[in-house]
Amino acid sequence: MFIDSAKIKLKAGRGGDGCVAWRREKYEPSGGPHGGDGGRGGSVIVKADEGIHTLMDFRYKREYKAENGENGMSKLKYGRSGKDIILKVPVGTLVKDEESGAVIFDLKNKDDEFVVCRGGKGGLGNAKFKSSTRRAPAFAQAGSDGEQRNIILELKLLADAGLIGFPNVGKSTLLSVVSAAKPKISNYPFTTLTPNLGVVSLGPEESFVLADIPGLIEGASTGIGLGDEFLKHIERTGVLIHVIDMAGTEGRDPLDDFYKINEELKCYNEKLAEKKQVIFANKMDIPQASENLISFKENLKGDYEIIEGSAATGENVKKLMQIVYTYIEDYGKNYETYDEVYVDTSVREEGIKVHKEMGEYIVEGPYIDKLIRSTNFEDNESLKYFQENLRKNKVIDKLKELGIEEGESVIIGGYEFEFFN
Repeated sequence: MFIDSAKIKLKAGRGGDGCVAWRREKYEPSGGPHGGDGGRGGSVIVKADEGIHTLMDFRYKREYKAENGENGMSKLKYGRSGKDIILKVPVGTLVKDEESGAVIFDLKNKDDEFVVCRGGKGGLGNAKFKSSTRRAPAFAQAGSDGEQRNIILELKLLADAGLIGFPNVGKSTLLSVVSAAKPKISNYPFTTLTPNLGVVSLGPEESFVLADIPGLIEGASTGIGLGDEFLKHIERTGVLIHVIDMAGTEGRDPLDDFYKINEELKCYNEKLAEKKQVIFANKMDIPQASENLISFKENLKGDYEIIEGSAATGENVKKLMQIVYTYIEDYGKNYETYDEVYVDTSVREEGIKVHKEMGEYIVEGPYIDKLIRSTNFEDNESLKYFQENLRKNKVIDKLKELGIEEGESVIIGGYEFEFFN
């Protein structure tokens, strides 16, 4: 089974909390602060691997969470960092943000990798808060939450040339003749239900990757049939080989087929209509094909290069591949690629929201949650550090702007405090 799209949930590991500890040495207040820092949380990384060809694994497992960092320890020992998760995907996979649909990263080369969710920072131990005025800090910093994101993995095949055309025109047969690929071939529409790749070798250092794109039909670009699921793979190809059943064995008109397929390409993405296109007039071994070819050429008026032959007998197949190879060399591997777009759906430490709701003053956000977790409310030095952070981040000023008065209550990170300036 070929799986070319998957929605998954990712969460990086939380950073470990800093440690409150003391060393027992003479002349040191309270023995001296000796708590170590917490370890960083593990990150979630997506990496392109040539040995993987589908997104099948992500169909059965939809949630991935990296390891949390360990808490700091006494004697200034740091907590161990959490292990990263590396998700291996096929080359040609796009990483998209589920909410916006924006492309976060395009894994178009072997071993490309991208950190989708970064692990949270480890909190500082109490030893890091010692200063000339704070000799014995009885508090430490909590670790930060890791980033989390819902993403879509979307595979677009990387091929130098692509075979397009209506079902049962001979695309699969052509691919099987020119490469070692073994696509399923039968005499009825929609035989090919998944894209197939094959390597065409014309000689030493003369080869290219050819993709058989499953049969398109009229209306494919709007979701009719299976075509809309596979049109995206054509975006990755440099040259298109338009296979036409010139004998009209399915009762269709070859010229009408040609125009309909090109209209679907244009409707899906106008850039597809601009790609170099070579026409292979297939099934020329059938008598009716010669008569149809004359009319076909008259209507196109030389706008396209037409190679007449037969995939079944091998007539002019090698000539077609050599011409396609020349165009690939001339135009380059003109893949549709995407620049990285950073979509900020992560947990940001600096996020602080100060607002008034139903008559209550509320202070909340990721940074506030971390500050609350870091505070020892039974220690005066820790409370002072808590208040200093609120002032430094202009929380006090914002509360005043909202009209708070002395002695009124304010909810900070879920805890109720009395406001005094």
